Amino acid sequence: MGKKQFNLIVSPVLVVLILGGWSNQVQAQTQAQQTVRSINKIAKKDVGVIAEYDRQESGRQYDRLIIRNVMLIDGKGTPMRGPTSILIEKNKIASVGSARSRGNVEQAKERVIDGMGMYCLPGLINNHAHLQNSRGRLSMPFEYQYKCWLACGITTIRDVGSTTSLTLKEREKSRRGEIAAPRIFLYMRPGGSTPQQAREGVRRIKEMGADGVKVSSAERDIYQAVCEEANKLGLRVAHHVGVENTDAWDDAAFGTTSIEHWYGVPDAALHGTQKFPPWYNYNNEQHRFAYAGRLWLEADPMKLDMVLQTLVDKGVAWVPTFVIYEANRDLQRAMNQPWFKDYLHPTLEKYFEPNPSNHGSYHWNWTTTDEIFWKENYQIWMKAVEEFAKKGGVVGVGEDAGFIYMMYGFSTIRELELHQEAGFHPIDVIQHATENNARILGMEDQLGRLKAGYLADLILLDENPLENFKYLYPTGVQDLQDGKLIQRGGIKWTIKDGYVYHVPTILEELKQMVAEARKDLRLNNDR
Repeated sequence: MGKKQFNLIVSPVLVVLILGGWSNQVQAQTQAQQTVRSINKIAKKDVGVIAEYDRQESGRQYDRLIIRNVMLIDGKGTPMRGPTSILIEKNKIASVGSARSRGNVEQAKERVIDGMGMYCLPGLINNHAHLQNSRGRLSMPFEYQYKCWLACGITTIRDVGSTTSLTLKEREKSRRGEIAAPRIFLYMRPGGSTPQQAREGVRRIKEMGADGVKVSSAERDIYQAVCEEANKLGLRVAHHVGVENTDAWDDAAFGTTSIEHWYGVPDAALHGTQKFPPWYNYNNEQHRFAYAGRLWLEADPMKLDMVLQTLVDKGVAWVPTFVIYEANRDLQRAMNQPWFKDYLHPTLEKYFEPNPSNHGSYHWNWTTTDEIFWKENYQIWMKAVEEFAKKGGVVGVGEDAGFIYMMYGFSTIRELELHQEAGFHPIDVIQHATENNARILGMEDQLGRLKAGYLADLILLDENPLENFKYLYPTGVQDLQDGKLIQRGGIKWTIKDGYVYHVPTILEELKQMVAEARKDLRLNNDR
């Protein structure tokens, strides 16, 4: 584990010392760490400093918690500022202000996180998640997902498809602080094979406590009925369109909240249908995804521009989930991600293997030609998302992990990198994953910002993520310093609802969980 980067302290004496030692708003990381070490040596003599990390501190919520001397990256799309102090009272942000200001935050017997040399941003929101306790008929604990998400700074998820009865229970446990888990918004599937059944299904899930509606592969008349009923009842709608008679024109007409992935957008810009070969079988996932990689090439650019403008005019948001299809353009990269070594659960690893029985496990004869088409597909798709945003559209972030070689949490960080690849400034990318995602949820007055009155969801790390999103991976990055390889970055603290989680400890627990699961699997295979 090594020595922690900064300490939880219990006295305003240290606050004064810190303020005196801060000469510039942004200091080199090595200088900041040296200053912190010097201050801690002095502080240990005079006040009650927790000099080494105490495991009992992780997962606790405090009456009053102060984060001092931190550089602030808010979710509203503005530049970094600081040094800043943040006061948290239980699960709410009470105040955000200059670290130089004095007042009621500087009282004795309060928990203080010394954030000198640290960067703070709102907790990330993952707006396309699936809560899964099994993959391919093999079990996998919810705790595994939760640890992955929290380790990657994800404090809120929008579940868009899971076992409803189980997820309802997990959502309540998270609300009550009984489990270490992100906040859960549950979007349920209404079902129904007729418009009337669809309407009844929407009313049923509303009574069950749904936060929204998830629809995939619905006929136009059924989808229209779902949207009409959902809008009447105040439920938001996430739409995963398939290759069918529903497309983005219908999303604009019927009141969809967000388009998931990209299905339906290029389809709406075709002249007729896509040029499928006669042997194409939509239920064969290798056929489906290979030819999905050729769809954007066939979209009429002028018609596509009209589609994007109409979606913006009608207030339809877009959660593109670039990351979930990245294996299609670079299979070897997807299969050999560095965090797989220590953190890939064997159940998930088994599910990723090519198997026609498992959705998203279709790479049994993936060709160079397929990858080349997908690489060009990405260029057009990313440009379309960027143009959508330029026209005023709301772009969100989601991962859809648990499929196609994508791990929970780590894939959300990768999604941020892909948004930057699409042409977005890092400040805007952070906004996509925070304020924009909160708007899609209808929670923009409570989530996605570091602002007084908002829920206390935030993350702290000791490198600037605007310089390199890879610093957000809990494993950090390697760097060469004085001729030696060192690890830099990695989220240090994830705070959800005021509950403080020490990420290096979560990562250690995650590694142990995976090691034990692999051992159990080997023992079972030997019997």
